[in-house]
Amino acid sequence: MSTTFKFAVFIGLLITNTFQVSFSSVISTGDFNKDFSATWSPSHVYTTSDGRTRSLKLDQESGSGFASNQMFLFGQIDMQIKLVPGHSAGTVVAFYLSSDQPKRDEIDFEFLGNVSGQPYILQTNVYADGNDDREERIYLWFDPTKNFHTYSVLWNLHQIVFMVDRIPIRLYRNHADKGVAYPRWQPMSIKASLWNGDSWATRGGKDKIDWSKGPFIASFRNHKIDACPWNGNPRFCRAESSTNWWNKERYSTLTSTQRRWFKWVRLHHMIYDYCQDNKRFPK
Repeated sequence: MSTTFKFAVFIGLLITNTFQVSFSSVISTGDFNKDFSATWSPSHVYTTSDGRTRSLKLDQESGSGFASNQMFLFGQIDMQIKLVPGHSAGTVVAFYLSSDQPKRDEIDFEFLGNVSGQPYILQTNVYADGNDDREERIYLWFDPTKNFHTYSVLWNLHQIVFMVDRIPIRLYRNHADKGVAYPRWQPMSIKASLWNGDSWATRGGKDKIDWSKGPFIASFRNHKIDACPWNGNPRFCRAESSTNWWNKERYSTLTSTQRRWFKWVRLHHMIYDYCQDNKRFPK
């Protein structure tokens, strides 16, 4: 084998590996300072020196929040969160995707603060074409204030799967072909916030924030963004490819193991499902 040929092979392999890295779907650095920016009350947003952990504070002065520097169309987003400990009634920690359009799409995790000793409620919601009212609520089966837990969204052309520590807790299928709105065209940014929701969050607003228990702190770490960055053309994100692994047919439904866990959550931990609320939705 000639030296020239060996050099050509080496260059070819180098270019191939470079393109594999360039088109990798995992685009997060794990550094909050690089991937996210404070969007609300920067004085209440704290980040460790290595950029790996970020905390939000709520006090009588303000809540706080941050958002990703990029927008995405489909993928999987993971975030480890430790919620507000102790008496957190009236507080809301939100981790969500939002398109920020007049008729916005949005995929929400909302953690509703509680009176000390009571279980935390996790509310999920889906906005599509500006319409929401798709709330579901579960009791978490662990204390989310003691340790960090992983909260994930898998969003593709087929379905949206909400997961807690890899366990699917909610499934929202794409039935756009039947006239049901589904988030499929608008790119979304990744956001988190901590705010005063005591008009509704705990027992329908009966339990207010006790400011003497503050300030209230929620912490975030180890984020992973395995998603399609928005470049202005949806076809790149809607295509099925090795990079866009989430659009493959195998991710169009839950696995048999996931289905068993999903049924367990629905049977033992669900406390509200908008589909079963005949007072709000008589039709």
